[in-house]
Amino acid sequence: MLKEKSSERGRKGLQTRERLFGAAIAEFKRQGMAAADTTAIASAAGVAHGTFFFHFPTKEHVLLELERREEERMTAELTRYFRKPHDVRGTLTETVKMMEKLERRLGVRLFKDILVLHFSTTRPDTDEWSTHPVIVTVIGELAQAQSRGEIPADVDVMHNGVSFLVGLYAMLISIPTDKAFRTRALDEYLTTYMYGLRALTP
Repeated sequence: MLKEKSSERGRKGLQTRERLFGAAIAEFKRQGMAAADTTAIASAAGVAHGTFFFHFPTKEHVLLELERREEERMTAELTRYFRKPHDVRGTLTETVKMMEKLERRLGVRLFKDILVLHFSTTRPDTDEWSTHPVIVTVIGELAQAQSRGEIPADVDVMHNGVSFLVGLYAMLISIPTDKAFRTRALDEYLTTYMYGLRALTP
């Protein structure tokens, strides 16, 4: 009986957390994280204000949870793509597409918030590149290409992979939204990194 009650409390706790998470993301999309009102979030989730902080110590913790979920989603998509025949440019191009899809899914305001937190020195967790599955997956794919001889052995694929993603994040939150301009800018960015990797092209 005690085990059943504990299980029921745990289930309800997870449901409450999910309601708060969904309400917080909706509020962040409307107001931005900094201006988001935790009282409004709790009210939308149908719980007391203090319940928000029981599940998420700060608003940043909501973004960390969102980042974790989205990285898992993108990693799964990239992994499926990497199982198909492709070249190094295909690896980089698909990575760009994944980030653009994330931007569309989250909206510009929330996308910028999550990237600002990604690079924040005060984020409330340890932020090593090896803890981010998207970065690990992209670098792993570049290393595979290097082992096949598509990237010269003296190229540091870890450094290049990390700098490619950092630069991509910066571009996506700073370049104009004009589609033609963005397509051209991102294509030039890919070409620049292909040159840096000295990757073979078909």
